[in-house]
Amino acid sequence: MIIQPLLIAISVSMDAFAVAVGKGLATTRIRPLDALKTALWFGGFQALFPLLGYIGASALNDYVASFDHWIIFSLLALIGGNMIYEALHEDEANAHETPQFGWRHMMPLAIACSIDAFAVGVSFAFMQFSVPFAIGVIGIVTAAFAAAGLYLGRVVGLRWQKPAQIAGGIVLILIGTNILLEHLGVIG
Repeated sequence: MIIQPLLIAISVSMDAFAVAVGKGLATTRIRPLDALKTALWFGGFQALFPLLGYIGASALNDYVASFDHWIIFSLLALIGGNMIYEALHEDEANAHETPQFGWRHMMPLAIACSIDAFAVGVSFAFMQFSVPFAIGVIGIVTAAFAAAGLYLGRVVGLRWQKPAQIAGGIVLILIGTNILLEHLGVIG
């Protein structure tokens, strides 16, 4: 079951990737330390928030086991739909970030990009795979995507920001749909 956690990790990292692309656009010169800070902030918070969501939801697992597949589907579809909506309706002026890399600027961005990961962590309480592995994959994938997005933003600009966010949203919706159909016995 490596594919599902990896696809979830890639999907939830798209917000951080998009923000990093925006930061790359606003930065005239990217130092390796700036890329490392970006990777650690986004990767760290993207790993922390699903853990918090998982811990909170695990306490309720016995009470919702009979309809957990609906919870997973709803959360992933809502998150994916929101990602698509934001990508299609984001104002171009808001896509540009300032080139600051200090904690006062990075922490709010990392938290904002990780809220969706909290909801994904809630869904982990009802899924059948290694949660520590999935959380680690989310942190590592997001760190890599954020650092790459920073450099990519500097090189190519906004061209891939919206398509990446839309693709991430679609993947989350498809994963949620697959889980729902498996639990309902429609697919094996």
